[in-house]
Amino acid sequence: MFDNFYGLTGKPFQLTPDPEFYFRSVTHRKALSYLGYGLAQGEGFIVITGEVGSGKSTLVAHMMESLDESQVTVAQIVTSKLDGEEIVHVVARSFGLDIEGHDKATALTEIESFLHEEAREGRRCLLVLDESQNLTVSALEELRMLSNFQLGNHPLLQTLLLGQPEFRVTIQSDPGLEQLRQRVIAAHHLEPMQKGEIEPYIFHRLKKVGWDGNPTFDQRVFSELYEASGGIPRRVNQIANRLLLLGAVEERGRIDAAMLQNVLGEMEAERAFPEAAPSPMPEAEKVFEPVKAMPTTPRVDKEMLEEYLAERDAQIAELQQAIVEMAEQRDSAIADVVNPEVETLREQIARVEARCFEQERTIRQTLTMLIDWIESEMDSSKAA
Repeated sequence: MFDNFYGLTGKPFQLTPDPEFYFRSVTHRKALSYLGYGLAQGEGFIVITGEVGSGKSTLVAHMMESLDESQVTVAQIVTSKLDGEEIVHVVARSFGLDIEGHDKATALTEIESFLHEEAREGRRCLLVLDESQNLTVSALEELRMLSNFQLGNHPLLQTLLLGQPEFRVTIQSDPGLEQLRQRVIAAHHLEPMQKGEIEPYIFHRLKKVGWDGNPTFDQRVFSELYEASGGIPRRVNQIANRLLLLGAVEERGRIDAAMLQNVLGEMEAERAFPEAAPSPMPEAEKVFEPVKAMPTTPRVDKEMLEEYLAERDAQIAELQQAIVEMAEQRDSAIADVVNPEVETLREQIARVEARCFEQERTIRQTLTMLIDWIESEMDSSKAA
């Protein structure tokens, strides 16, 4: 919508990585230098870490545009939580190898044969793994083993690992990764953009889609945008998208700080969802009275949740007290009364337990309805 209003040829602040929008911030220039150095070595591991949205994927996409496809074969993986055996098969598939069955030895043999063939054709192989913080230590160790493949003295595989800050900690401190640490030839942690880089970043992306000065921006917008985003590129994009949308809706030719605060307030309100619904009741908890039916138009907020939970807790306490009393009566009856009276008491207890079971099922259904309603409200809020 706003791209048409402002005469732009595309979306300047899209959230998906696009190498065309690569911005040379201080930290990204350093990272690119480390990448260039590491790639020139043609072996070992390169590690790039950074916060979510810090621009790791855009950086790598920009780097890959500079690679000659006739000289480098690249395989990319976005990892989930993989163990040592699974990662071998995923690597094989990423290089286009079709491995029958799930035999690890066969997969390793096929990978090594492929790497040898690429080397004989004059190409080296680069494996890029994003979201590496999801990998298990056994999977990382398996990747280290793959780095041992050689043709003579020539290494056949180089690996680039991208991950969030916790991956950096894992690499640096896990005792099981000492051998992998020794094979890291370049590493860099992407920091947020600096305060003075927000303005050129905004203009850089706008110019990529034909911006001709419309809209203009108050200087306060850039400093306040830095404070709100922490200098993380993806957060800057999220806010800038909403800011331009508001400008188009209100037909503004100038973006000011008041508009930014309006957008930030809206985004904060959208995150103010109700607290999580209560966990299902433990099996031992029983209730005497059914929970009241939910109103036709339920008032789902914190007070309502507390009201239902308080009622549930009161009924549970009442049940527990009743069970204690009945147990005491049963113990006394066993000692003092004749068998028919004991049987009568047991039948009464059985009826109460059956009733408790039905009422427990009722409250579970009610809480399930409550949770489903909250989730649907959250989904509709996000969609809006």
